[in-house]
Amino acid sequence: MLKKVSNLSGRQRRQILYGYLFLTPQLILYLGLTIIPFAVALPMTFTDQINYSDIDIDYVGFDNYVRVVEDPLVSDVFWPALNRTAQFTLVHFIVAYLFGLGLALLMYEVGFKGGVFTVIYLPYMISGLALGFITLMLFSQSTGTVNLILKELGVLAKPIDVKLPSGTTFILPILVGWRSAGFYMAILLSGLLSIPNETIEASIVDGASYIQRLIFVYFPQMIPSFIMVAIFVIFRSFNLFDELVPLGGLYQNQAAEFISIIFFKYAFLADRLALGMTLAIETFIPLFIIGLLLQRLQRRLQNN
Repeated sequence: MLKKVSNLSGRQRRQILYGYLFLTPQLILYLGLTIIPFAVALPMTFTDQINYSDIDIDYVGFDNYVRVVEDPLVSDVFWPALNRTAQFTLVHFIVAYLFGLGLALLMYEVGFKGGVFTVIYLPYMISGLALGFITLMLFSQSTGTVNLILKELGVLAKPIDVKLPSGTTFILPILVGWRSAGFYMAILLSGLLSIPNETIEASIVDGASYIQRLIFVYFPQMIPSFIMVAIFVIFRSFNLFDELVPLGGLYQNQAAEFISIIFFKYAFLADRLALGMTLAIETFIPLFIIGLLLQRLQRRLQNN
């Protein structure tokens, strides 16, 4: 490795140094906000610690880990929340690919330039908390803009209630997908731009229709981009928190109690910090393995 570095020119060395300098702030944030908290939380899961000020801490082994299966008070809350999160993730998948792929194809085929790209990407700057309040303003039963318009047009006999399970399962992922559409579009557009023009021109010469080109030319060469979008959809769905707070996830609305809300409730509202950390780690490890496998598959397909 040192020999390879010594063979580089001064300009190449400076470029590598600049690259590491740009990466350093992100690495510091990743260590400080992800790796170090995980290392601190892991020992807590083997104790009965109730909060950060608790000094009477006892070692309980794997008791916290088995409670998700054996303790009805925990399992009756954890598994329904996991089910709601999984349903949201499934709808989020569909919305992400519909919005992201549709916009990417529009940008690729029509050739819109920077201004349009910026407009599409702007909703990504909206915070999760703001999106939750936007959802309420649009779909509030009595004053929601969408409900009032649809009722005036005679489309709805009964207003949509976003706080019901159907609302958090179908309405919320549409708005979350709308906010992230520019991000998913950028990933899928990079996949489209990596397709060699020769393969597209050959399919046109062979008389393939546009749908046939999508199915047999575009999509097979975009699989790495599809996998990358899938990774982000999974982790963002399970990280969903701020959007659920305006919908009553922390207090009165059980339909908005996703898995992240359950972690927070146990750890900080119910004074069961160790149990909350345990549930978070039990959920994180399978997701981490899935993400790692998808990333390895994505890299393998990209290099082939």
